[in-house]
Amino acid sequence: MPTEVKPAGKPAKLPIWHAFAQPAAWTLFLFGFSSGLPFLLVSYTVAIWLKKHGIVLKEITMIASAGMFYALKFLWAPLLDHVKLPGALGRLGQRRSWLLLAQVAVMAGLVAMANLTPTQLPLFIGATLVVAFFGATQDIAVDAYRIEIAPTSDQGALVATYSLGYRIALIVTGAGALILADHFSWPMIYVVFALAMLVPILATFGAREPEVVRTTPPSWRAAMRLSVIDPFADFFRRYGWLLASITLLFILLFKIPEQATVGGVMGPFYLDMGFTTTQIGAITKLWGVWIGILGVFVGGAAVARWGAWRSLGVSMVLAGASNLGYLWLIAHPGNLAVLTAVISVENFTLGVLGPPIVAFLSSLVSREHTATQYALLSSMVNLPGKVLGFFAGGIAMSTGYGGYFVLTVVSIIPATLLFAYLWPRFSKDRPSDAKPEKTAV
Repeated sequence: MPTEVKPAGKPAKLPIWHAFAQPAAWTLFLFGFSSGLPFLLVSYTVAIWLKKHGIVLKEITMIASAGMFYALKFLWAPLLDHVKLPGALGRLGQRRSWLLLAQVAVMAGLVAMANLTPTQLPLFIGATLVVAFFGATQDIAVDAYRIEIAPTSDQGALVATYSLGYRIALIVTGAGALILADHFSWPMIYVVFALAMLVPILATFGAREPEVVRTTPPSWRAAMRLSVIDPFADFFRRYGWLLASITLLFILLFKIPEQATVGGVMGPFYLDMGFTTTQIGAITKLWGVWIGILGVFVGGAAVARWGAWRSLGVSMVLAGASNLGYLWLIAHPGNLAVLTAVISVENFTLGVLGPPIVAFLSSLVSREHTATQYALLSSMVNLPGKVLGFFAGGIAMSTGYGGYFVLTVVSIIPATLLFAYLWPRFSKDRPSDAKPEKTAV
């Protein structure tokens, strides 16, 4: 079912603040909070809960890899474009109906996690998978809503307010959860976060459905071709098989060091280094997030000055090398100053890396298949790290934490070699005017 956005004509020149004052901007703030809320609760934060409950590291990282759904969301993304939900839910419209379904399912899944607790581990894992799946589905729905609700000229404001809401959710479910864990039970904390989903759910009811004309393909075969086959084929047609294949391999590899330190292995690592949950939350998920926001502004300025490709090359090496700081922390366990320094460097470099990733991936996307191709590319960026995260506990137990972090740094070498090979093609590109999109946080 191809979509066609109704033409709105040439937008009038308006002050910059007008884009931020529009209702859609603050709707996207709440949707950003809603998208960010489940992300850590099924990865980093749940790993702390499991560690406190006595679950072994190998099993912790496997369970916390439920977040892999975020890297696989392109597999069911076409459903949100082409399947109309039945009954009263469907009457909300294509975008809001799927968004509401995902939000309610996330809320129910968090309540289930709180009631089951790790004492009923198989059912607890099932509830965690539900939260992760519908959290990823919510991301798909919000991205599609944002693209369709406003013209390209307003997308920057929508991405900014969305990102602010998302990062606030990361602070609340990261630092907030770990600090609260020293004073309240984990089930109570998860119930509170489930109730927090009520605010964005109300925002979904009050939001305006995008004005999009949707037509039905003449046959099932035509629908499959337009929604699934063409977006993949188009990429290879435009770049050629060799360049497209090498570019996709580069996309798969360059973010592995970052992904290797955001999964289930890090929470247990900090605990083993002798830090309390309050210290971990305050430094890694409160202070670190704000340092990351500073890095994002620096990364954005770098893209504006040098372009996406050059900025990406420098920032990916700096972000990968920042993992060596954890070796310093291993040598100084329990030292808050060292932890603060390591987290500051890592989060700043990862923040700098964010805008070049968005700009580069956006430059690869065809206007004809924007949503599907971006979902695929952004998923490919995160997939290898998610797979590594599944085995991270076993690797860390075999090599020790130090060996694990060294391996994450070494993993940037293949991506750097591919970057050098691709330099003649992409170094001539300038920042694209493609619709801004988000990657995995």
